[in-house]
Amino acid sequence: MYFDNVGGDILDAVLSRLALKARVVICGAISQYNNKEAVKGPANYLSLLVNRARMEGFVVMDHAANFAAAGQEMAGWMAQGKLKSKEDIVEGLETFPETLMKLFNGENFGKLVLKVN
Repeated sequence: MYFDNVGGDILDAVLSRLALKARVVICGAISQYNNKEAVKGPANYLSLLVNRARMEGFVVMDHAANFAAAGQEMAGWMAQGKLKSKEDIVEGLETFPETLMKLFNGENFGKLVLKVN
């Protein structure tokens, strides 16, 4: 199973290496968000056919009814050390433009947080 938030060349690379009966979940395509041309679709989509795999979209708001329960369960995992959060914290509202670009330039690791006073 592959959960994709990137799209573009990364998704193409993954599609070229699918296992039989693989599942690909599309949740985002950040590599395509700033395109000045048309969004690039997967070039290796025939791998889905050959490997009898499937690709499906995942929209988080379809699961909004489960947010509270999921938050409680994940908070428990964090308290137990079973789940760790990685955060990239940048301070100062004045850094907003540069901080936002970290998302699109691949400069952050984990959750990018802008801390303001």
